Amino acid sequence: MEGDKNMKKILALVMVFMLSLGLMGCSKKTDTNTDTTLNKSWDTILKDAKGSTVNFYGWGGSEATNKWIDDSLTKQVKEQYGITLKRVPMNIEDILNKLLGDKQAGNKKGTIDVVWINGENFYTAKQGNLLFGPFAEKLPNFIKYIDRDSSEVKTDFGYPTEGYEVPYGKAQFVMIYNGNKVSQTPASAEELLKFAKENPGKFTYAAPPDFTGSAFVRNIIYEIVGYDKIANAKADEASVKAIIQPAIDYLKQLKPYLWNQGKTYPATTAQLDNMYADNQLLMSMTYSPNSISGKITNGEYPKGTKSFIFDKGTIGNTHFVAIPFNSTNKEGAMAVINAIISVEAQSTKYNPVGWGDLPVLDNSKLTAEEKKQFESVKLGEGVLPKETLLKHRIPEIPANLVPIIEKIWLEQIPGDK
Repeated sequence: MEGDKNMKKILALVMVFMLSLGLMGCSKKTDTNTDTTLNKSWDTILKDAKGSTVNFYGWGGSEATNKWIDDSLTKQVKEQYGITLKRVPMNIEDILNKLLGDKQAGNKKGTIDVVWINGENFYTAKQGNLLFGPFAEKLPNFIKYIDRDSSEVKTDFGYPTEGYEVPYGKAQFVMIYNGNKVSQTPASAEELLKFAKENPGKFTYAAPPDFTGSAFVRNIIYEIVGYDKIANAKADEASVKAIIQPAIDYLKQLKPYLWNQGKTYPATTAQLDNMYADNQLLMSMTYSPNSISGKITNGEYPKGTKSFIFDKGTIGNTHFVAIPFNSTNKEGAMAVINAIISVEAQSTKYNPVGWGDLPVLDNSKLTAEEKKQFESVKLGEGVLPKETLLKHRIPEIPANLVPIIEKIWLEQIPGDK
């Protein structure tokens, strides 16, 4: 059943990508900039945004994330800009299909104002002219607080952002374990296989294209074949398959020792977390390393939960927010995104009680008082020091390789094989 769902998701992504290629041939490169929004002063933008409603579309699978948007961010933009923020949970492939449908139908009055996006989804949206911009340099907080020369700002999964999206937060893949039941954590893929053999049925991962499950697979590829080999691969299935086959073979070795012998996989990381919380599993995983202590506090994770990473490191990336080409409230969207990259928003988001998302602001651009807002945040139990994470942070591979890897995984791994 999970395999059917994931096949539909991957087919949807392939359809989106193919449709975007078709649109490239019939759309002008600059057709997202035909309105006058970017010609307005910032004061005029805020004046036009006041009293409006901004529809914020994005993944809604995290209770902590949803709560931060609904409570903290919504309150901030209401107080600062007089904007009503409406969060609309929707999976990104559905969002892209909606925008592609609007583009093909010539619909210039869309319902999405801000979209949470990154990686291969940004690549697809940008190729299909589905985004408004470049708007980043228009935002005062982008100029004031963001390191515009950083590779994690200028590129997204190796693809140039060109001002069409703004950093939302930083993520880094970490593994989670129950410290009351696990005395020694694996430091490599080889040791993980040994752990799984010694604890059959107590480990698994979410099936790609789940974002975190897909990251786990890419991390295994890095471990087995090396980052450079896959990062420089040609973007065709035969080339990618030839390079990653040793990692796929490893996942096949791992499979019999997974939960349910690898015949089925959790469809989402939220389901994986639930299985871990119910003690069906000894481990879980997350892209939000600081969120662990908050989940211990609210009872989502058992006491004694801790995190670890492989010695060779784990994938880190930046997630972004963008504005669709046919947003009817681009001024309000820009105001909300400016608020997202404020010290206030980034510090509350950094707090594990709120979300635990890693901040995107350049520390060297902060005043002493602003730095204190981050330094005063108590990260709590189970969280790895930021220095440890940064020391073991590995970049993402080019966005166009990710769907290919997910397709290969789906073809070779799931089911009773």
